[in-house]
Amino acid sequence: MMSSKRKLTSIFEVTGSILAIVYALLVASNTGNEVLGFSLLLLSSGLFALWAVIDRRWAFLMLQFFYAISAVIGLIRWY
Repeated sequence: MMSSKRKLTSIFEVTGSILAIVYALLVASNTGNEVLGFSLLLLSSGLFALWAVIDRRWAFLMLQFFYAISAVIGLIRWY
């Protein structure tokens, strides 16, 4: 049986990955959905950041700060 910590990190991992995939497809499609895409990137990086804190993966947490900043820049640029 999975511990509650492992269940939570699995949810963050899977959901964050799905959101990141949808973000990439939306931005690459150039269909006018960039604001939605960058919003999903921001949400995805938040979920991955939570996962990184729970698992104490500090380098991965730093990477999520970069993705969050990229998402904010994208939102500012496209909004």
